Amino acid sequence: MDLFTLDAEVRTDMGKGASRRLRHANKVPAIVYGAGKEPVSITLAHNKVFRAQEEEAFYSHVLTLNVGKEAVEVVIKDMQRHPFKPQIMHMDFLRVDAKKELHTNVPLHFINEDVVAKTGAVIAHSANEIEVACLPANLPEFIEVDVKDLEVGQTIHLSDIALPKGVTSVELAKGEDHDQAVVTASAPKVSSDDDDAAEEASSEETTEE
Repeated sequence: MDLFTLDAEVRTDMGKGASRRLRHANKVPAIVYGAGKEPVSITLAHNKVFRAQEEEAFYSHVLTLNVGKEAVEVVIKDMQRHPFKPQIMHMDFLRVDAKKELHTNVPLHFINEDVVAKTGAVIAHSANEIEVACLPANLPEFIEVDVKDLEVGQTIHLSDIALPKGVTSVELAKGEDHDQAVVTASAPKVSSDDDDAAEEASSEETTEE
């Protein structure tokens, strides 16, 4: 099953009532915009979209929408879900131009966390994805962050991440004060049982004196 190619139909029936009818028919209303062209309203088969969106790469991949006889390359810009049902309510797609830089979020994959955990440190993620700028052909599905050398009290920032060739950080491009923290190693918290034991030991020492 090709998760990155979706068949779509042009939607002509608009309004909340029409959207409701589409959802009852297991269709997802959506819109395609950008690249200097007029927005186009479309519908997609819910079952295929729902299966595809379960894969992380679906959100950081250039997708192909087959709209009639035209194949349109896009990235996902927004997805609205039902508050409690397993249902996608609406999707926004942005057209991409192979020659133009795009901005989109890419997930971070943290590796060697188990190595750091063995030292007793507690790993805390400040971000699970970052916004990048690149040409569509250079868009990575994810970016690895190796934490094996992270020690207690240390933090990995955006500037510490090795980005693939042709990919830049949107935040870092704004200046050094946008060098956000991504992951930190902290000392493990002392449990309340340990606190009680320490207090008892201290009390016994005081009594003996």
